[in-house]
Amino acid sequence: MHYLVFLGSTRTEGAPRPTRLGWRVAQACLRLLEDSGVTTTLVDPLEVPRQANFRPHFSYPKGRVPEALEALAGEIRSADGYVMISPEYNHSLSPALADLLNHFGSSLFSYRPSAIVTYSAGQWGGARAAVAMRPFLSELGCLPVSAMIQVPRAGEVLTEAGTFSEGEDAEAWSGYFGRTFSQLAWWAEACRAQWARRDPEAEAPAFQRDPSQRNAP
Repeated sequence: MHYLVFLGSTRTEGAPRPTRLGWRVAQACLRLLEDSGVTTTLVDPLEVPRQANFRPHFSYPKGRVPEALEALAGEIRSADGYVMISPEYNHSLSPALADLLNHFGSSLFSYRPSAIVTYSAGQWGGARAAVAMRPFLSELGCLPVSAMIQVPRAGEVLTEAGTFSEGEDAEAWSGYFGRTFSQLAWWAEACRAQWARRDPEAEAPAFQRDPSQRNAP
């Protein structure tokens, strides 16, 4: 199994700590997933070249897609599952994560599972962002598993390396993360097996022309 882990923040520092909270959460996810035998790739929006004007991958003429977008599109299509990490902005997912994901059509994500991970510096752990992420990810086609991960006090719970801080119950935290990641693994394995049996894109082709393809007769 190979997962893409999307870090949904472009902040490099913030009060009250000069460290990137999302980076700590991402490192914890990468470590725990790899400990379970999964390979991972971190997708950090700071490392994806940003365009002055929004233009999604699928809107470019063939052969003229920016190299970085084309490479990421290929990684999305070949992954077995996705871990989506986000802080909370205005009771919703982060603009950085939404912007990054909106660059790609749902056909790249479809028929693969995702897991929702949110965090905060305070006590709520980004729970309201997690609720908003469910319909967003479902529309992309990478339906989120039922268990979710919320990390309150992320700067206290996790070190910069993504390990659990001294004084935290590392075993309890690992089990908490593990429940969601076990669900993700179950669905990822099931989807991979079903892809080998039946090609979903042959049975339900992606919309290729215009939004009217969604219309009822």
